Amino acid sequence: MSTLALEGGSPVRMRPFPEWPVHDESDLRALREVLESGTWSAANGPRVRELERRFAAYHDASHAVATTSGTVSLVLALRALGVGSGDEVIVPPYTFMATASAVLEVNALPVFADISLDTYCIAPDAVEAAITPRTRAIIAVHFGGHPADMDQLGEISRRRGITLIEDAAHAHGAVWAGRKVGAIGALGCWSFQASKNLTSGEGGMITTNDSALAERCESLHDFGRSPGGPWYEHHFLSGNHRLTELQSALLLAGLERLPEQIERRERSARHLDSELGRIEGVRPLERDPRTDVHSHHLYIFRYDPEGFGGMSREAFVRALNAEGIPASSGYPVPLYRQPLFEELAFDTRATGYDPAYGPTQYGRLELPQCERACRETVWLPQNVLLGDESDLADITSAVRKVQEAARHGSGSRATSAH
Repeated sequence: MSTLALEGGSPVRMRPFPEWPVHDESDLRALREVLESGTWSAANGPRVRELERRFAAYHDASHAVATTSGTVSLVLALRALGVGSGDEVIVPPYTFMATASAVLEVNALPVFADISLDTYCIAPDAVEAAITPRTRAIIAVHFGGHPADMDQLGEISRRRGITLIEDAAHAHGAVWAGRKVGAIGALGCWSFQASKNLTSGEGGMITTNDSALAERCESLHDFGRSPGGPWYEHHFLSGNHRLTELQSALLLAGLERLPEQIERRERSARHLDSELGRIEGVRPLERDPRTDVHSHHLYIFRYDPEGFGGMSREAFVRALNAEGIPASSGYPVPLYRQPLFEELAFDTRATGYDPAYGPTQYGRLELPQCERACRETVWLPQNVLLGDESDLADITSAVRKVQEAARHGSGSRATSAH
């Protein structure tokens, strides 16, 4: 039996996984062209417009508006819909802060609906149960790159007269039932932050097939100006949320590489599903058969300590890290247990909410599927899926090595935090 690296043994892996972000000569050439052009701003530059056209076309959308971040995209999408004081927006609790904080930024109320443990996407039945007369929108997060159930959510949206927004920050290139995500709901919101599968360090995008919404988003991201209208004429209260030419140059280069990277991630994820799925105590997330393309921003599996001699998830992750595998525990608590929400108190005079629905609501929440996900999830970042077969074999070998040590009572330091 091999000694765990935490106990002084040799780690399974000494070399790094593929680095992220990826760049090559095409990025340098594109940046050099922008630098030498002297046109760095979206206000008068061609590359932002080219990016918007190509990104929209790639995702089968009629329109795209480039923004400074995924968070800003969500805020502007809500503002474009007129969501505001007195409104509710249904969001999942297993997601990044921005999905819900964007709702607060327009002075509306986030209402958390539980997730499915199969995919970690928002559960349509939970959405249906969370709808009230104040519900104006649903934000479906395509978590980890797996599309949310856009069939059921779309049906609920149409039947109840509620707008469906897609948070596609993890889902560049994902396809649900023959349709690219981000253009299925009324609005799709994207992130180009450093870890994302398409990145310029920071940045975002809004996609839509609705011309009126596209025009509103275009105005809101540019000081409330009318698209094509006078420079010094402002119709909405807003600011400068424009992407730069330099960022757009990087994204245009990255967009060329994206299809091949998606294929590699898909191939690697299928391999890990097969290999890790044979290990007791490891359960890769399921894939809905309507998911034609999974973009795999994360590779996720559920961890059961019973398959590892009682080793806690935290100890398991530490042991994997020591073996050279960049695993993490994901979100340790549901979003509604973040201090922002637990300590939030609404000014009911401003919002019109019933006081009984305000300050203590989030502190009382306990959504069981999300709570369970926070206890048993393990993430691997998307860049590990860009490796070769030997890289993937190291992941499986490290998991088996940790399991063997845990079952035989070795690795006392690793297993001490039960």
